[in-house]
Amino acid sequence: MAFKRIVKDKAFWKSVAGMGIAFAIIYHFISMLFDYGGFEFSKFFEAKLSDGNWVQFTLGTILGSVVYGFIISYGQFSSRIKREERDR
Repeated sequence: MAFKRIVKDKAFWKSVAGMGIAFAIIYHFISMLFDYGGFEFSKFFEAKLSDGNWVQFTLGTILGSVVYGFIISYGQFSSRIKREERDR
């Protein structure tokens, strides 16, 4: 089964981590631009991390990043496997 083959691959999990980190960075930059009209790091992180919101912010970022990274990486690895099987 392709799913088991993909999730056992160490390169897949490295790709998930890389895609997740890239997603988190880009997402928070865009969110900051929309909310504050520019790169206002102190205001952005003060709002996101104050009053106990840091747990929700951190968990939301981690969960969203892992889900995004998993979906994108799975699609890439799945298409690579299909291409390899087709070329046999």
